[in-house]
Amino acid sequence: MSITNEEFSGLVEPYRRELLAHCYRMLGSVHDAEDAVQETLLRAWRSYDGFEGRSSLRSWLYRIATNASLRAIEQKGRRPLPSGLGGPSDDPEFGLDAPRTDVAWLEPVPDRLVSPPADPAAVVGLRGSIRLAFVASLQHLPARQRAVLILREVLGLSAAEVAELLETSVAAVNSGLQRARAQLLEVAPTEDTTTEPDEAETKAAVDRYMAAFERADLAALQQALLDTVVLEMPPTPTWFRGRDTVVGFLDARVLTEPDRIRLMPTRANGQPAVVEYVRGEDGIHRAAAIQVLDIADGAIAHIAVFFDKSLFALFGLPDVLDRP
Repeated sequence: MSITNEEFSGLVEPYRRELLAHCYRMLGSVHDAEDAVQETLLRAWRSYDGFEGRSSLRSWLYRIATNASLRAIEQKGRRPLPSGLGGPSDDPEFGLDAPRTDVAWLEPVPDRLVSPPADPAAVVGLRGSIRLAFVASLQHLPARQRAVLILREVLGLSAAEVAELLETSVAAVNSGLQRARAQLLEVAPTEDTTTEPDEAETKAAVDRYMAAFERADLAALQQALLDTVVLEMPPTPTWFRGRDTVVGFLDARVLTEPDRIRLMPTRANGQPAVVEYVRGEDGIHRAAAIQVLDIADGAIAHIAVFFDKSLFALFGLPDVLDRP
């Protein structure tokens, strides 16, 4: 079956975003996911003549993408958040451990790369499956269990379809799914990764947080945070839990004066997020971090701060703000 490069690109382009989302769930890294998608499309292009339509094109691409992701996991292992490595800090002086450069940390994924364009229903359906807490919990699963759970629970494939895709038995798929579900309950027995506050509640909570953060207004920040809020900041393994502790840390180490930090809203992992710009000695605010936020009961429940500057371009936001 002869096909030109242009024809092949036209056939696979509609699946690129969902393949990236799939590989991201598997790998916990947008960079590794993009590599896996590129490998998937290259392998598909090279072997398309032998495809012969024995399954749907989508199923065939998912088979290749899943196998590419499994190979990547074998090479690089899992990607945790700091809260996945140990308990919260009990240091009253808010000291931070040295950054862990030996750990491949979980990364956020920009919504703009994985959200289906002009399909609101598909966007809503996507959110729960790429939430940071859900992807972090997946990292605790062995690679093949992770694949089984994603293919069955997220993509909705039958046990027979997954067995064929992974070249195993239906019994092995069902057993792997049971073990994966049990493991997720142990990792996050009370975590609700699907509840989504409405847009008005989310915007109000984020607006309160941004205003308090930029003004270094600790009293307003207290009101913007849930009492059980969590703050973690890879690659630093230290993390904090509880409103008083988190505000105390931000007061001592981050919010030293008003307007030192400015925030610009964006979205990541189907959640609200903000890009953090810090003012330098020249008065210019430069991008420093991306914060991914969880909202619960009208307040900020979780703040994951990512300092990897290679992420900024993926979000399509400027590295430098205009001079004040």
